[in-house]
Amino acid sequence: MKSILIIGAGQFGIHIAKRMSQLNCEIMAIDSNEERINTILPFVTNAQIGDSTNADFMSSLGIPDFDVCMVTISDSFQDSLETTALLKDLGANKVISRAQNDVQEKFLLRNGADETVYPEKQTAVRLATKEASDDILDVLQLDHNLNIYEVRVPRSWNNRTLAELDIRKKHNLNVIAVRIQNQLVLPMPDMVLNIDDAMLILGNMKDIQKAF
Repeated sequence: MKSILIIGAGQFGIHIAKRMSQLNCEIMAIDSNEERINTILPFVTNAQIGDSTNADFMSSLGIPDFDVCMVTISDSFQDSLETTALLKDLGANKVISRAQNDVQEKFLLRNGADETVYPEKQTAVRLATKEASDDILDVLQLDHNLNIYEVRVPRSWNNRTLAELDIRKKHNLNVIAVRIQNQLVLPMPDMVLNIDDAMLILGNMKDIQKAF
């Protein structure tokens, strides 16, 4: 069971808390606003009202005891930046901070964040990639080049085996799973593809566009 500190109980923080609660994590939430704390309280193990830029208050929480500290403050970048730096000074094991633009992302990484999340950008990239092609059903961005794409099986691949198609050699793409009737199945060389199926493919956008 992981121990998580969420700093900032806005909508983004609440969504994280809900999901991590379902995953049986131990969660503490911090926010300066009592109303927001009351909203997130049902989804966390503990919650406190306090100023995350106050060193004495943050020290009292035992920051090194948390596996991950998440800074999800959205209404003040100054507070987000100060909190990120303070967490690192207090011995945080891992700090993940929310950014709302490229400049914020750079500053957070330079000032203590081990990782940043950029929801608006990630959502925009995902939506644009999906809607740019009828064959791409979804995309999970791993980095700037390598992603996991869920794609429809092309008609030209219908009733052909993965071994016969030799997708890795011909298209520089790796099929990591096949979705058959909403169930993911590990791909085998003798698996016969059907146009009603979908594939999860690891690769870059350039190779995906060539193949589909």
